[in-house]
Amino acid sequence: MRLNKLGYLLKEGFKSVFTHGFMSFASVTIIMACLIIMGSFALLAVNIDALIEDLEQDNEVVAFIDEEMDENSARALKSQVDIIPNIASSTFVSRDEAMDKFMEKYGNDGSLFEGIDSTVFRNRFVIYLDDITLMKQTENDLYKIYGVADVNAQFEIAQGFVTVRNAVSAISLVLVALLVVVSVFIMANTVKLTTFGRREEIAIMKMVGANNAFIRFPFVVEGLVLGLLGSLLAFFVQWGIYSLVTQRIMTSIVGEIVAVIPFQSLMYLVLSVYLGIGILVGTFGSNIAIRNYLKV
Repeated sequence: MRLNKLGYLLKEGFKSVFTHGFMSFASVTIIMACLIIMGSFALLAVNIDALIEDLEQDNEVVAFIDEEMDENSARALKSQVDIIPNIASSTFVSRDEAMDKFMEKYGNDGSLFEGIDSTVFRNRFVIYLDDITLMKQTENDLYKIYGVADVNAQFEIAQGFVTVRNAVSAISLVLVALLVVVSVFIMANTVKLTTFGRREEIAIMKMVGANNAFIRFPFVVEGLVLGLLGSLLAFFVQWGIYSLVTQRIMTSIVGEIVAVIPFQSLMYLVLSVYLGIGILVGTFGSNIAIRNYLKV
């Protein structure tokens, strides 16, 4: 008996989706649009985070040692450098090693650098950071070490990336909240049309003793179906858009500078989030719509 009742309620819920075809289509389209906009900004934020992590690994901070300090004394500073918070690793580079690297990079024309010896270079530490957002503090800590004469840190570049990341993250959070509210509102109004058309039937069911759960269930099913359908379609459209944009980036000059995370690495997370939001929007919106009609 209970199975028959459940089957009836499910059938009524699915039937309502097709009965109000235009509004159902509008709801699914709105949910798709909201999720795609939200997902695009979220995926952009994820890629910027990954780019900044790469920057943290590749971005060097160079601490130059005072010219009057000999090599052994300069090497001995490594223990002080390594205990500074936020330093992931440091490598000592002597004058001779610095000159060899310079000549390897710029010394194709030997006559141009005749007479140059290693004394024109400084002993130095090449340093990599854990968190580039703390680069300025790390720079200040390096200057506190006796013997460190100068620090070369690309603070402006790092700060620019961090600013972009924070802005995109903030916009993504605002869009998520705003678009979820919009989706719930659209869903609630779609289901409300169904309840309005059946308001007399609902009132009769209440008078003959049907409980609120029995009456509400078909509308929740309708909202759930619309929410899931919108989220699934949004996922596949998002996949196509992301793949297209990724292909364009990787075949352009920008692809030589930045790497884009493959969608396959994110697809299960994106699908889970989309389905979760679809379920939330569908069930919450339908409950809002039916609430007033249950007060009989």
